Amino acid sequence: MQTTRSRFLFSLLGCSLSLCLSSHGADPAPSSSTPLPKKESLHLYLLIGQSNMAGRGVVEEVDKKPHDRVLMFTKEQKWAPALDPLHFDKPIAGVGLGSTFGRVMADANPGVTIGLVPCAVGGTPLERWQKGKDLYEAALVRIKAAMKDGTLKGILWHQGENDSGDLEKSQTYAKRLAAMVNDWRKDLDAPNVPFVAGKLGEFLSETSKDGKPVHWKLVNEQIAQIPTLVKNSAVVDSSGLKHKGDVVHFDSASLREFGKRYAKAMQELQAKSR
Repeated sequence: MQTTRSRFLFSLLGCSLSLCLSSHGADPAPSSSTPLPKKESLHLYLLIGQSNMAGRGVVEEVDKKPHDRVLMFTKEQKWAPALDPLHFDKPIAGVGLGSTFGRVMADANPGVTIGLVPCAVGGTPLERWQKGKDLYEAALVRIKAAMKDGTLKGILWHQGENDSGDLEKSQTYAKRLAAMVNDWRKDLDAPNVPFVAGKLGEFLSETSKDGKPVHWKLVNEQIAQIPTLVKNSAVVDSSGLKHKGDVVHFDSASLREFGKRYAKAMQELQAKSR
């Protein structure tokens, strides 16, 4: 009885990871009922970060029609037409920047299919995305599984709100992010894969609800340094984008615009490396 109970509790603990991947630590072959192109024609993009990458925008009519050449890698590691919410980190997941990014990339490359691999988790610090930490390792399992079907073409990152409440974390953000990118490239055997990061929303408050300083401007300054620290990388500006009313998350229209900006930056990096 005690052994059975212990196994049950361990099982619950294993599922407590935000990505809740039953495959964590394993590497099963993905399966899908969706027809796939040849491996070299399925261009994969890893989406990582916190809630503004996962998306909290309201799903509207424009978001309900899938593009015939944009797929998403589901929680179950299957390929399906990409529709918001792409992410599954929390029940409040909604419209994100990934779908528009995928559409723009597909339209610019008629001969390929875009495969989005969503792994972002809301409310998470950069530390949990560093090598050896839970979210890094869980996302690594997912992207490696997806790479059995396609070819990695880029990494998209949006995170920093969580770290902005801590001055030391804000001051060291660029150094820590650069180390993370280098680890991704090593672990995926992709030393030159393009990396695009987006700045935090300029609408964020400079003080928290309990009156403590929020250093989001400093984090943005750190993010802006990434192209000088990481080769083949770019930073996307967030100017003019609006929040959904909570002064934290981008609204749906802004996320679609953000997706376009990410796509433009990615295309420019890819053009340079040809």
